[in-house]
Amino acid sequence: MPGRTTSQVQVRTVHGHERAYVLAGRGPALLLLHGVGCDHRTWDPVIDRLAARYTVIAPDLLGHGRSGKPRADYSLGGFANGMRDLLAILGIDRVTVVGHSFGGGVAMQFAYQFPQFAERLVMVAPGGLGREVNPILRGLTLPGGGAALAVAAAPPVRAALQLVGGRAHAIGLPGTADIPGALGVLRGKSDPAERDAFLHVLRGVLDWRGQVVGMLDRAYLAQEMPTCVVWGSRDTVLPVAHAQRARQAIPGARIEVIREAGHFPHEDFPERFAEILNDFIASTTPSTYDAKKWRRALRRGRAGHAARVGLRVPPDGAAAIPADLVRSPAVARTAG
Repeated sequence: MPGRTTSQVQVRTVHGHERAYVLAGRGPALLLLHGVGCDHRTWDPVIDRLAARYTVIAPDLLGHGRSGKPRADYSLGGFANGMRDLLAILGIDRVTVVGHSFGGGVAMQFAYQFPQFAERLVMVAPGGLGREVNPILRGLTLPGGGAALAVAAAPPVRAALQLVGGRAHAIGLPGTADIPGALGVLRGKSDPAERDAFLHVLRGVLDWRGQVVGMLDRAYLAQEMPTCVVWGSRDTVLPVAHAQRARQAIPGARIEVIREAGHFPHEDFPERFAEILNDFIASTTPSTYDAKKWRRALRRGRAGHAARVGLRVPPDGAAAIPADLVRSPAVARTAG
């Protein structure tokens, strides 16, 4: 479960909409982007650790948490634009961008749209690496998904789910690694505006068959930027086997799989997560945007390369993880 950070939530108005965020620490800037249905509190277990070395910016994306929830552009590009504008208001020019789940897709989009602002890219169990995704999320995109979510988020039902799910997680039943995170996503969804925004975002990237928005066609551009991908070995939302796709699509990326962590490795093992992030930042040189180099990469292109790899992910995603991606004691590492 998330811990508490000592930092206070601040609010700025961007394009007429309130944008809530936490700003903490001093040093090189670190932008932390949460996943769909979450908010900045998913980073609470690591914010204070990271703020000892960095300036940490942890926003609530539009439609989430304490940020505004208008009928607006909830696309990956729209979120990336919003982050650029928030950083401009805060006077921050360059960041290492860290995104979790859907936020990983936003982080990739931010680095793609605004490479001059991105020093490094860190994606934590990111979406966009294949069709496979938890069937509950697929089901929520169907007609009636909103009504089902409203029932699940109603206080009495949510309390019952917390009781039953919490006990199942506590005794370690198979497939329960992400129950605390899932229950956290339900928080606030009894509010119609937040629920509508959540469904708007979800239906923009998923349908009943799985993920419909991908990053594999442009992932080759990440080779021009220090990139790290972090996953939990027990992820039940997005299969950890997608880490192999990331390695194939971005051969120079550093891949980290945290054993026994689920879809929220920064919540499950915050100290290990912070160690990975600290080491990655310390061992890499910030990317410097070079328009000529970027243009050459686009012209040379490897679009579709990763998709042509055709890695098949079986129903049990863990079965497809190469042995070198998961090692004892807890953290595995590979670069390319």
